[in-house]
Amino acid sequence: MQDFSCDLTVRLTPRADREAVVFEAGPPPLIRARVVAPPVGGQANAALIKLLAKRLRVPKSRLRVVRGETARDKVVRVDGLTAADAHARLGS
Repeated sequence: MQDFSCDLTVRLTPRADREAVVFEAGPPPLIRARVVAPPVGGQANAALIKLLAKRLRVPKSRLRVVRGETARDKVVRVDGLTAADAHARLGS
């Protein structure tokens, strides 16, 4: 198995009415994610990881927030996927 990963730029909106992921192509590609969870105690980050794992069809253990833990704009690292594969799975 090859050892590779990609970083996804995500703009997170907590306390949304419903959960959704929208991919916006462009330099840099941006993923807008909406989660129902509040931004308290890492709940929104956990919901983001769960939502992205489901959309990317990878285990939650392969995703982690590497930058922006408490910010709205985040960088999420996905182990085992190339950027092209991740963008294709998100519907780019």
